[in-house]
Amino acid sequence: MELRLKNKAAFGFGAFGKDVVYMLVNSYLLYYYNVVLGMSSAFIGTLLMAARVFDAVNDPFMGIVVAKTKTKWGRFRPWIMSGTVLNAVTIYALFAVPDSVKAGNMKIWLAAFYIAWGISYTLMDIPFWSMIPAITNPGKDREQLTSLARSCAGIGDAVPTVLTMVLVPVLGGGAATLNYKIGFRWWALIIAVVFVISELVFCLNVPEKNYEEMETPGIVQMFKSLFRNDQALTVVAAVIFVYTALNIVGNLILYFFEFDVGNKGAYNIFVGACFTTQVLTMMLVPLIRKSVGKIKLFRIGILVQIAGFAMLLIFAFAEVYHKLTWWILCLPGMIVYAGYGILNVMLTIFLSDSVDYGEVKNKSREESVIFSMQTFTVKLASGIAVFIAGVALDLIGLDADLEAQSVSTLKGLRVFISVPSAVCLVLALLVFVKFYRLSDEKMEEISKKLGK
Repeated sequence: MELRLKNKAAFGFGAFGKDVVYMLVNSYLLYYYNVVLGMSSAFIGTLLMAARVFDAVNDPFMGIVVAKTKTKWGRFRPWIMSGTVLNAVTIYALFAVPDSVKAGNMKIWLAAFYIAWGISYTLMDIPFWSMIPAITNPGKDREQLTSLARSCAGIGDAVPTVLTMVLVPVLGGGAATLNYKIGFRWWALIIAVVFVISELVFCLNVPEKNYEEMETPGIVQMFKSLFRNDQALTVVAAVIFVYTALNIVGNLILYFFEFDVGNKGAYNIFVGACFTTQVLTMMLVPLIRKSVGKIKLFRIGILVQIAGFAMLLIFAFAEVYHKLTWWILCLPGMIVYAGYGILNVMLTIFLSDSVDYGEVKNKSREESVIFSMQTFTVKLASGIAVFIAGVALDLIGLDADLEAQSVSTLKGLRVFISVPSAVCLVLALLVFVKFYRLSDEKMEEISKKLGK
């Protein structure tokens, strides 16, 4: 299928909208319930991790449901739109806890709406990314659409990360009557509306192939095919480690700026520089790919991130932001996000390629089932990360009500924003080097066998 400019632009806008929603939850749910509402960080982390265990069952089955869907509107778009509307409602509820909800009932509120958020996000996320291998062929077209979608998603990541702590105080009444609860409520509503609009534009402008003549295998056969697809499972393992690495620092970096650097306002500029670097890097991936093989590029991305985390650790313990100025911290942050920009694009390409590999190996094609594993692993990674972050905050004894933290607390915070993430990246590299085999040459062979 040949995509026109408006189709690609709509795909990018859809990717932007869905990541705006995801990043608000991923980056600020812990902060909102812990600092704003006063809930235990360890409880929040444990709850969010438990919710991801539920997704272990929910996501693959959703992939099967999508694969078996046949409507006059297509296989993917009905789920994308319905999931979007439901998810918009749940994200507003997550950040709009009524004043009448107290203590124990607040925990029930968080549990109920977070699980509902995860289910509804699954409804739209699996079919969204499943459309890439469904409407593109291996090689240039797929890599260009993937790079565009991930770049737009990166911009979507940046919007809530950069603007939340700027706009929430304004929406909460300003300096005189500041109310973070009100600010987060309005901000969540704005993001929910943008989300619905973006996916509506996507569904109206991105075409699907005609699947009426295609046969879909049974549930048991699809699960067997998935677990026989060793390359898909390798990519899934790498996704878990890579996303966990970034999400750990994503959950803790605001605490670092607020309690260690002592400049919460600088956080907005820091993440702005990081996400700008990420988006620019993702846009450059197709150009870089002209001279660098995709497996080598993945390894480069991992090593760049590890170098960034090492520099962040050194800068933190050297307290350069006290001796010089806080902006020096942007350097390791930008290095980390440059590496992540590379990995974000490449992992989506790898997973798309594993769909074609699975079709050749297992004689069946399961875009939705394989991409359901990406949805699950991304959410699992965020659950693992927020669990680690929540437990870490308790272990180091950080108390958000105190103006000054102890020296040991600050040292512990510096370790947790860098070391666990670096360890995760090393594990991702080891898994990938040992098991991934779909090189550019191998994909050319697969493409010929499929007649593409």
